[in-house]
Amino acid sequence: MDAEGVPVNRADVVVAGSGIVGLGAAYAAVRRGLRVIVVDRTDAPVGATIRNFGHLCIGAQEGEARRYADASRELWLRLSRDAGFWLRESGTLVAARHEDELAVLETAGDGIRMLDVDELLRLAPLRREGLLGGAHIETDLQTDPRTAASAIVRHLVSLGVEFRFRTAVTGVRSHRVDTTRGPIEAGLVVVAVNHDVDQLLPGLAERVGVERCALDMMRAAVTLRHPLAAPLLTGWSLIRYGRFAGAPEAAALRERLHGERPDLAALDLNQMYTQLPDGTLILGDSHATAPAPAPFQPEAAFAAFLAEAEALFDMPAPRVIERWQGVYAKAAGEFLVERVDDGVLALAATTGIGMTTGLGLAEENLTAALGAAPAREGTPS
Repeated sequence: MDAEGVPVNRADVVVAGSGIVGLGAAYAAVRRGLRVIVVDRTDAPVGATIRNFGHLCIGAQEGEARRYADASRELWLRLSRDAGFWLRESGTLVAARHEDELAVLETAGDGIRMLDVDELLRLAPLRREGLLGGAHIETDLQTDPRTAASAIVRHLVSLGVEFRFRTAVTGVRSHRVDTTRGPIEAGLVVVAVNHDVDQLLPGLAERVGVERCALDMMRAAVTLRHPLAAPLLTGWSLIRYGRFAGAPEAAALRERLHGERPDLAALDLNQMYTQLPDGTLILGDSHATAPAPAPFQPEAAFAAFLAEAEALFDMPAPRVIERWQGVYAKAAGEFLVERVDDGVLALAATTGIGMTTGLGLAEENLTAALGAAPAREGTPS
């Protein structure tokens, strides 16, 4: 705004989208002393950035994803301190109930500590029957996505970022963003709209093969004999994450799981759990990919989540509090990084690891686009 409260329709960096990648881009730019405007059609982050487990699954990544995840870890730690939201350096627990799950974990290498049954039970209130042991992934973090995103927005405002919520982006071109409240001139435009990239840049989305992955999740009140010390993964998780899924031992695990439980395989299950500070447990999740997934959520998925939770945890039946559908961009590659025009950069995590990698994805690619290192206090060390 100018001195008379009139919007100034120019900025050094204009970010389309207020999800975690867009927030990361704004954070990277404002720390360089640049004028930043973030535009979003909603009145707060409401997409995949808040509809997830809050599990920052750093140690289960490999390659480019691990590089972005490691960078994100430092940014998450600094933002949690400066913006004042809950985050813990919990690591991640993995429960193994079959020899092939232990075999996958034992080949993972550094940063993963194997646990015997007794140690795992001290950290996770599981049923002893059938449990063979597990592991602790040491680098991982956990946050509450519902409070973290809004806290980051408030912190960015305090640093000078302007948010124009309830304002839709209708088009982007070289150094310009067209919106429902008028055009904005920009030195750099960052398109960070996740799966809606097909609405703004349909040619790019078609060329890269971006679709939407819809997932079902739920939150339940539970009575556990002690809190869950960290997010908890299972064998179904090991066949999803890059560090484990590519191991030769994972092929045998996948074949067994799909052969024994084709019903869960049909849901494309990632059986995992996080416990929030209020004690409630997030359960999930299933996956269905299409250009426009149906909004209707099959009860079979939720019934499976509850049944599997009751079989794993030593607890009475959970009481369901909420159910929801999340949607994120999915493509053949894990990331979309594309200079689509002079002064226009498109960024997206095109798999389900946006919270884990999004801040690092934005930081690295804004550094490449803007050049200068962050000058403001609060630069990650």
